[in-house]
Amino acid sequence: MDHKKTYNAKELKTPVGTIVIEGPIPSHKLAEYEFHDQLVAFRPPAQQRKALLEIADLPEGRILIARHLNTIVGYVTYLYPDPLERWSEGNMENLIELGAIEVAPAFRSYSIGKQLLTVSMMDDMVEDYIIITTEYYWHWDLKGSGLNVWEYRKVMEKMMNAGGLTWFATDDPEISSHPANCLMVRIGKRVPVESIQQFDRLRFQNRFMY
Repeated sequence: MDHKKTYNAKELKTPVGTIVIEGPIPSHKLAEYEFHDQLVAFRPPAQQRKALLEIADLPEGRILIARHLNTIVGYVTYLYPDPLERWSEGNMENLIELGAIEVAPAFRSYSIGKQLLTVSMMDDMVEDYIIITTEYYWHWDLKGSGLNVWEYRKVMEKMMNAGGLTWFATDDPEISSHPANCLMVRIGKRVPVESIQQFDRLRFQNRFMY
């Protein structure tokens, strides 16, 4: 499959100055920027920066960033699902995962997450993909946000809706392990019916077990 990447950008005016939302960004360009030290949701900043550089070099990998001057203050990643997850079992070339989205706490009141998703969906190539994201409450910053698990879930759903992702049912054990966890999906307009059917089989693997 041709994983063509078309760069898009948007400027966001905020009280702290202009935030540039842009991508997909190649690794050599990413390497030129600083990485905000509050981006710690998934791993320490230096390790997360290294992970982003590696994803950017993957054929299907896409990194979009929110940049304040020379510092990355937010990002979203797209890549093939983890080989250990059920979503990789079909080896579907046109199924990619929104693997992570993060915004530094100091910049969270400017709708940067929504804008990252909006800009990433400007690329016409998204119409060739099924895009999924798996939301697990243990990744959420409940302490920092002051929200309870259901309030945070509502915020996450609203943000994902900005990118056209909506809630889909699944019997995946990890997602089913807590009612706040969820699978959200965007199916591109050019995705063939056979791929949608294959994805449905991935979503429900235990439908005949009682």
